[in-house]
Amino acid sequence: MSLYAWTQDVPIDADAYADIADRIADAKMPGLVAHIAMQRDDGTLHYLDVWESQEQHDAAFEQVVHPAVHPVLVERGVRAEGEPPRTPITVLEVRFADGRSVRG
Repeated sequence: MSLYAWTQDVPIDADAYADIADRIADAKMPGLVAHIAMQRDDGTLHYLDVWESQEQHDAAFEQVVHPAVHPVLVERGVRAEGEPPRTPITVLEVRFADGRSVRG
């Protein structure tokens, strides 16, 4: 299986992320293997996303992620010129505590 994965720096803080996560809640995003949000030293966030395919990623972002993100950015006055750049990465394996794994 070939995975679609990337990292990205985003110009929001943990509070804005919490608002976005609340809007996404338990929405289904088929194909999502892992989403990890990390706080950088300057308070902005860094994401690591791993998906089963780019097509599943694109569908989830159009149907779930962007509709949750855009209102939060507007409410907080964050002006983003499009999607922040992503750095594609090659994932060899994602291993879970229960022994499951997904290989790229």
